[in-house]
Amino acid sequence: MSADDSVVLSLAEAVALCEAAARRRGASPQVARSLATAFVRAEAEGQSAVGLSHFVDHLDALARGRIDGQAVPVLTRPAPALILSDARGGAAHTGYDLAFDDIVAAASTYGIAAFAQRNGFTCGALGYFVARLAEDGLVGLAATNGPPLLAGSGSRKPVFCTNPMAFAAPVAGGPPLLIDQASSATAFVSIRQSAREGRPIPEGWALDSEGNPTTDPARALGGALLAFGGARGANLALMVEVLAAGLTGANWSLDAAPFDRGGESPRAGLFVVAIAPRLIDADFPERLAQQLARLRRDYGVHVPGRAKAASRRAAERDGLAIPKSLHRLILLA
Repeated sequence: MSADDSVVLSLAEAVALCEAAARRRGASPQVARSLATAFVRAEAEGQSAVGLSHFVDHLDALARGRIDGQAVPVLTRPAPALILSDARGGAAHTGYDLAFDDIVAAASTYGIAAFAQRNGFTCGALGYFVARLAEDGLVGLAATNGPPLLAGSGSRKPVFCTNPMAFAAPVAGGPPLLIDQASSATAFVSIRQSAREGRPIPEGWALDSEGNPTTDPARALGGALLAFGGARGANLALMVEVLAAGLTGANWSLDAAPFDRGGESPRAGLFVVAIAPRLIDADFPERLAQQLARLRRDYGVHVPGRAKAASRRAAERDGLAIPKSLHRLILLA
Protein backbone atom coordinates (compact mmCIF):
# COMPACT_ATOMS: atom_id res chain seq x y z
CA MET A 1 0.00 0.00 0.00
CA SER A 2 1.57 3.27 -1.14
CA ALA A 3 1.55 6.47 0.90
CA ASP A 4 -0.85 8.00 -1.65
CA ASP A 5 -3.39 5.24 -0.95
CA SER A 6 -3.30 5.44 2.85
CA VAL A 7 -3.97 7.66 5.82
CA VAL A 8 -1.61 7.45 8.81
CA LEU A 9 -3.17 7.82 12.26
CA SER A 10 -1.79 7.44 15.74
CA LEU A 11 -3.41 4.62 17.68
CA ALA A 12 -5.24 7.17 19.82
CA GLU A 13 -6.56 8.88 16.67
CA ALA A 14 -7.66 5.54 15.23
CA VAL A 15 -9.53 4.67 18.43
CA ALA A 16 -11.20 8.09 18.44
CA LEU A 17 -12.21 7.65 14.78
CA CYS A 18 -13.79 4.27 15.48
CA GLU A 19 -15.44 5.40 18.71
CA ALA A 20 -17.11 8.29 16.92
CA ALA A 21 -18.34 6.01 14.12
CA ALA A 22 -19.78 3.52 16.60
CA ARG A 23 -21.52 6.31 18.51
CA ARG A 24 -23.10 7.54 15.28
CA ARG A 25 -24.43 4.02 14.70
CA GLY A 26 -26.11 3.99 18.11
CA ALA A 27 -23.47 2.60 20.45
CA SER A 28 -23.22 3.81 24.02
CA PRO A 29 -19.87 5.34 25.09
CA GLN A 30 -18.89 2.07 26.82
CA VAL A 31 -19.75 -0.11 23.81
CA ALA A 32 -18.04 2.29 21.40
CA ARG A 33 -14.86 2.32 23.49
CA SER A 34 -14.83 -1.48 23.85
CA LEU A 35 -15.22 -2.07 20.11
CA ALA A 36 -12.79 0.65 19.03
CA THR A 37 -10.05 -0.50 21.39
CA ALA A 38 -10.30 -4.15 20.34
CA PHE A 39 -10.38 -3.60 16.59
CA VAL A 40 -7.67 -0.95 16.49
CA ARG A 41 -5.44 -3.31 18.44
CA ALA A 42 -6.10 -6.10 15.94
CA GLU A 43 -5.21 -3.76 13.07
CA ALA A 44 -2.07 -2.58 14.85
CA GLU A 45 -0.99 -6.20 15.34
CA GLY A 46 -1.18 -6.82 11.60
CA GLN A 47 -4.48 -8.70 11.65
CA SER A 48 -6.19 -6.69 8.95
CA ALA A 49 -8.82 -9.37 8.22
CA VAL A 50 -10.18 -9.02 11.77
CA GLY A 51 -9.08 -5.41 12.20
CA LEU A 52 -10.73 -2.27 10.90
CA SER A 53 -12.34 -3.95 7.88
CA HIS A 54 -14.13 -6.25 10.34
CA PHE A 55 -14.96 -3.23 12.51
CA VAL A 56 -17.00 -2.03 9.53
CA ASP A 57 -19.03 -5.26 9.84
CA HIS A 58 -19.74 -4.27 13.44
CA LEU A 59 -20.83 -0.79 12.36
CA ASP A 60 -23.30 -2.39 9.97
CA ALA A 61 -24.47 -4.73 12.74
CA LEU A 62 -25.04 -1.73 15.03
CA ALA A 63 -27.02 0.09 12.35
CA ARG A 64 -29.22 -2.93 11.55
CA GLY A 65 -29.79 -4.15 15.09
CA ARG A 66 -27.66 -7.29 15.10
CA ILE A 67 -25.76 -5.55 17.92
CA ASP A 68 -27.80 -3.64 20.49
CA GLY A 69 -25.50 -0.67 20.96
CA GLN A 70 -27.25 0.37 24.17
CA ALA A 71 -27.24 -3.06 25.82
CA VAL A 72 -25.79 -3.13 29.35
CA PRO A 73 -24.45 -6.60 30.21
CA VAL A 74 -25.81 -8.23 33.34
CA LEU A 75 -22.96 -9.64 35.43
CA THR A 76 -23.52 -12.20 38.17
CA ARG A 77 -21.18 -14.19 40.39
CA PRO A 78 -22.57 -17.58 41.43
CA ALA A 79 -19.17 -18.54 42.92
CA PRO A 80 -16.16 -16.45 43.99
CA ALA A 81 -14.09 -17.44 40.96
CA LEU A 82 -16.90 -17.58 38.38
CA ILE A 83 -18.29 -14.54 36.58
CA LEU A 84 -21.31 -14.88 34.31
CA SER A 85 -22.30 -12.27 31.73
CA ASP A 86 -25.52 -11.91 29.80
CA ALA A 87 -24.59 -9.62 26.91
CA ARG A 88 -28.30 -9.03 26.20
CA GLY A 89 -27.79 -8.90 22.45
CA GLY A 90 -24.88 -6.47 22.66
CA ALA A 91 -21.21 -6.59 21.68
CA ALA A 92 -19.05 -9.46 22.90
CA HIS A 93 -16.39 -7.14 24.30
CA THR A 94 -18.40 -4.99 26.71
CA GLY A 95 -19.17 -7.59 29.38
CA TYR A 96 -15.56 -8.79 29.36
CA ASP A 97 -14.27 -5.24 29.77
CA LEU A 98 -16.61 -4.64 32.69
CA ALA A 99 -15.61 -7.91 34.35
CA PHE A 100 -11.89 -7.84 33.52
CA ASP A 101 -10.52 -6.44 36.79
CA ASP A 102 -12.65 -8.92 38.75
CA ILE A 103 -11.41 -11.82 36.58
CA VAL A 104 -7.79 -10.84 37.29
CA ALA A 105 -8.44 -10.38 41.01
CA ALA A 106 -10.28 -13.70 41.33
CA ALA A 107 -7.59 -15.64 39.46
CA SER A 108 -4.85 -13.98 41.53
CA THR A 109 -6.67 -14.90 44.76
CA TYR A 110 -7.98 -18.39 44.01
CA GLY A 111 -5.47 -19.48 41.37
CA ILE A 112 -8.10 -19.84 38.64
CA ALA A 113 -11.17 -17.93 37.49
CA ALA A 114 -13.67 -18.29 34.65
CA PHE A 115 -15.76 -15.85 32.64
CA ALA A 116 -18.79 -17.24 30.80
CA GLN A 117 -20.93 -15.07 28.52
CA ARG A 118 -24.11 -15.71 26.55
CA ASN A 119 -26.22 -13.66 24.13
CA GLY A 120 -23.37 -11.71 22.54
CA PHE A 121 -22.20 -10.81 19.06
CA THR A 122 -19.16 -12.52 17.53
CA CYS A 123 -15.75 -11.68 19.00
CA GLY A 124 -13.44 -10.73 16.14
CA ALA A 125 -9.86 -11.50 17.19
CA LEU A 126 -10.21 -13.93 20.09
CA GLY A 127 -6.55 -13.58 21.04
CA TYR A 128 -7.33 -10.07 22.29
CA PHE A 129 -9.15 -11.50 25.31
CA VAL A 130 -6.36 -13.79 26.51
CA ALA A 131 -3.47 -11.48 25.59
CA ARG A 132 -4.79 -8.96 28.09
CA LEU A 133 -4.68 -11.63 30.80
CA ALA A 134 -1.10 -12.55 29.94
CA GLU A 135 -0.10 -8.89 30.16
CA ASP A 136 -1.35 -9.05 33.77
CA GLY A 137 0.73 -12.15 34.49
CA LEU A 138 -1.99 -14.75 33.94
CA VAL A 139 -2.35 -17.72 31.61
CA GLY A 140 -5.52 -17.42 29.55
CA LEU A 141 -7.57 -19.87 27.50
CA ALA A 142 -10.63 -18.77 25.49
CA ALA A 143 -13.26 -20.33 23.24
CA THR A 144 -16.10 -18.74 21.27
CA ASN A 145 -18.72 -19.66 18.70
CA GLY A 146 -21.09 -18.00 16.24
CA PRO A 147 -23.31 -18.82 13.25
CA PRO A 148 -22.74 -22.09 11.34
CA LEU A 149 -19.94 -21.91 8.77
CA LEU A 150 -17.92 -25.10 9.30
CA ALA A 151 -18.76 -28.70 8.37
CA GLY A 152 -18.48 -31.17 11.22
CA SER A 153 -16.72 -34.52 11.02
CA GLY A 154 -18.63 -36.61 8.46
CA SER A 155 -20.97 -33.77 7.42
CA ARG A 156 -21.06 -31.65 4.28
CA LYS A 157 -23.25 -28.90 5.71
CA PRO A 158 -22.14 -26.18 8.16
CA VAL A 159 -22.91 -27.05 11.77
CA PHE A 160 -20.28 -25.07 13.71
CA CYS A 161 -18.86 -21.58 13.44
CA THR A 162 -15.12 -21.33 12.77
CA ASN A 163 -15.02 -21.92 16.55
CA PRO A 164 -11.64 -20.43 17.38
CA MET A 165 -9.63 -21.04 20.50
CA ALA A 166 -6.95 -18.79 21.92
CA PHE A 167 -4.20 -19.27 24.49
CA ALA A 168 -1.77 -16.79 26.03
CA ALA A 169 0.92 -17.00 28.69
CA PRO A 170 3.28 -14.41 30.22
CA VAL A 171 6.94 -14.56 29.16
CA ALA A 172 9.59 -12.86 31.27
CA GLY A 173 11.33 -10.05 29.41
CA GLY A 174 9.23 -10.35 26.25
CA PRO A 175 5.79 -10.34 24.74
CA PRO A 176 3.31 -13.05 25.75
CA LEU A 177 3.10 -16.35 23.98
CA LEU A 178 -0.14 -15.94 22.02
CA ILE A 179 -1.88 -18.66 20.01
CA ASP A 180 -5.12 -17.72 18.25
CA GLN A 181 -6.50 -20.08 15.64
CA ALA A 182 -9.78 -21.13 14.14
CA SER A 183 -10.90 -24.74 13.98
CA SER A 184 -11.45 -24.18 10.25
CA ALA A 185 -8.62 -24.45 7.74
CA THR A 186 -8.88 -20.66 7.36
CA ALA A 187 -10.98 -17.85 8.76
CA PHE A 188 -14.31 -16.97 7.16
CA VAL A 189 -13.14 -13.38 6.62
CA SER A 190 -10.19 -14.68 4.56
CA ILE A 191 -12.59 -16.53 2.24
CA ARG A 192 -14.71 -13.41 1.93
CA GLN A 193 -11.65 -11.27 1.16
CA SER A 194 -10.58 -13.72 -1.56
CA ALA A 195 -14.07 -13.52 -3.08
CA ARG A 196 -13.91 -9.71 -3.13
CA GLU A 197 -10.52 -9.81 -4.85
CA GLY A 198 -11.44 -12.63 -7.25
CA ARG A 199 -8.63 -14.87 -6.01
CA PRO A 200 -9.03 -18.66 -5.83
CA ILE A 201 -8.62 -20.37 -2.47
CA PRO A 202 -6.46 -23.45 -1.83
CA GLU A 203 -7.90 -26.93 -2.03
CA GLY A 204 -9.05 -28.30 1.29
CA TRP A 205 -10.47 -25.03 2.59
CA ALA A 206 -14.13 -25.31 1.67
CA LEU A 207 -17.09 -27.09 0.07
CA ASP A 208 -19.72 -25.60 -2.23
CA SER A 209 -23.46 -25.70 -1.54
CA GLU A 210 -23.66 -29.22 -3.00
CA GLY A 211 -20.98 -30.49 -0.64
CA ASN A 212 -18.28 -30.67 -3.31
CA PRO A 213 -14.72 -29.40 -2.77
CA THR A 214 -14.18 -25.97 -4.31
CA THR A 215 -11.43 -23.43 -4.87
CA ASP A 216 -13.95 -20.75 -5.84
CA PRO A 217 -14.39 -18.45 -2.80
CA ALA A 218 -17.80 -17.23 -4.01
CA ARG A 219 -19.08 -20.82 -4.09
CA ALA A 220 -17.43 -21.48 -0.72
CA LEU A 221 -19.39 -18.62 0.85
CA GLY A 222 -22.58 -20.48 -0.07
CA GLY A 223 -21.26 -23.80 1.18
CA ALA A 224 -19.17 -24.78 4.19
CA LEU A 225 -15.66 -24.30 5.46
CA LEU A 226 -13.58 -27.38 6.24
CA ALA A 227 -11.80 -28.04 9.53
CA PHE A 228 -8.02 -28.08 9.65
CA GLY A 229 -6.66 -31.60 10.03
CA GLY A 230 -9.91 -33.27 9.02
CA ALA A 231 -11.75 -35.07 11.82
CA ARG A 232 -9.27 -33.87 14.46
CA GLY A 233 -9.98 -30.23 13.70
CA ALA A 234 -13.72 -30.92 13.58
CA ASN A 235 -13.49 -32.56 17.01
CA LEU A 236 -11.80 -29.42 18.35
CA ALA A 237 -14.64 -27.37 16.86
CA LEU A 238 -17.09 -29.55 18.77
CA MET A 239 -15.08 -29.12 21.97
CA VAL A 240 -15.12 -25.35 21.51
CA GLU A 241 -18.86 -25.48 20.84
CA VAL A 242 -19.46 -27.24 24.15
CA LEU A 243 -17.32 -24.72 26.06
CA ALA A 244 -18.57 -21.59 24.32
CA ALA A 245 -22.25 -22.43 23.81
CA GLY A 246 -22.99 -25.42 26.00
CA LEU A 247 -21.47 -24.19 29.27
CA THR A 248 -22.55 -20.58 28.82
CA GLY A 249 -26.15 -21.19 27.74
CA ALA A 250 -25.56 -19.32 24.48
CA ASN A 251 -27.03 -20.31 21.12
CA TRP A 252 -25.55 -23.40 19.55
CA SER A 253 -24.03 -22.43 16.21
CA LEU A 254 -26.88 -24.15 14.36
CA ASP A 255 -29.31 -21.79 16.12
CA ALA A 256 -27.25 -18.60 15.75
CA ALA A 257 -28.34 -15.87 13.34
CA PRO A 258 -25.84 -14.67 10.69
CA PHE A 259 -23.36 -12.01 11.80
CA ASP A 260 -23.31 -10.25 8.42
CA ARG A 261 -26.98 -9.85 7.47
CA GLY A 262 -30.45 -9.53 8.95
CA GLY A 263 -31.43 -7.80 12.15
CA GLU A 264 -31.07 -10.54 14.76
CA SER A 265 -28.17 -11.10 17.16
CA PRO A 266 -26.40 -14.48 16.89
CA ARG A 267 -26.51 -14.59 20.71
CA ALA A 268 -23.18 -16.38 20.71
CA GLY A 269 -21.04 -17.48 23.63
CA LEU A 270 -17.62 -16.64 25.03
CA PHE A 271 -15.77 -18.71 27.63
CA VAL A 272 -12.48 -17.57 29.18
CA VAL A 273 -10.36 -19.24 31.86
CA ALA A 274 -7.63 -17.31 33.70
CA ILE A 275 -4.90 -19.10 35.70
CA ALA A 276 -2.33 -17.53 38.03
CA PRO A 277 0.86 -19.44 37.13
CA ARG A 278 3.04 -18.01 39.90
CA LEU A 279 0.77 -19.65 42.50
CA ILE A 280 1.73 -22.99 40.92
CA ASP A 281 5.34 -22.27 39.93
CA ALA A 282 6.81 -18.94 41.05
CA ASP A 283 9.37 -19.07 38.23
CA PHE A 284 6.92 -19.88 35.43
CA PRO A 285 7.41 -16.73 33.25
CA GLU A 286 11.19 -17.07 33.47
CA ARG A 287 11.14 -20.81 32.72
CA LEU A 288 8.82 -20.24 29.77
CA ALA A 289 11.09 -17.49 28.41
CA GLN A 290 14.07 -19.85 28.57
CA GLN A 291 12.18 -22.68 26.90
CA LEU A 292 10.83 -20.52 24.08
CA ALA A 293 14.30 -19.07 23.48
CA ARG A 294 15.73 -22.61 23.26
CA LEU A 295 12.99 -23.69 20.84
CA ARG A 296 13.67 -20.69 18.58
CA ARG A 297 17.45 -20.77 18.79
CA ASP A 298 18.18 -24.49 18.64
CA TYR A 299 15.21 -25.90 16.74
CA GLY A 300 13.89 -23.06 14.57
CA VAL A 301 10.44 -23.14 16.18
CA HIS A 302 8.13 -20.25 15.36
CA VAL A 303 6.79 -18.74 18.60
CA PRO A 304 3.36 -17.16 18.08
CA GLY A 305 2.78 -13.70 19.48
CA ARG A 306 6.16 -12.12 18.80
CA ALA A 307 5.24 -10.82 15.34
CA LYS A 308 1.97 -9.31 16.62
CA ALA A 309 3.83 -7.56 19.44
CA ALA A 310 6.45 -6.20 17.04
CA SER A 311 3.75 -4.93 14.68
CA ARG A 312 1.97 -3.18 17.54
CA ARG A 313 5.20 -1.54 18.73
CA ALA A 314 5.80 -0.25 15.21
CA ALA A 315 2.26 1.13 15.05
CA GLU A 316 2.72 2.83 18.41
CA ARG A 317 5.92 4.42 17.12
CA ASP A 318 5.06 5.21 13.49
CA GLY A 319 1.27 5.29 13.45
CA LEU A 320 -1.25 3.08 11.72
CA ALA A 321 -1.49 3.20 7.92
CA ILE A 322 -5.12 2.72 6.88
CA PRO A 323 -6.30 2.47 3.26
CA LYS A 324 -8.02 5.72 2.30
CA SER A 325 -11.10 3.84 1.18
CA LEU A 326 -11.41 2.13 4.58
CA HIS A 327 -10.75 5.37 6.43
CA ARG A 328 -13.49 7.05 4.45
CA LEU A 329 -15.94 4.22 5.18
CA ILE A 330 -15.42 4.64 8.91
CA LEU A 331 -15.28 8.44 8.81
CA LEU A 332 -18.60 8.69 6.96
CA ALA A 333 -20.36 5.82 8.73
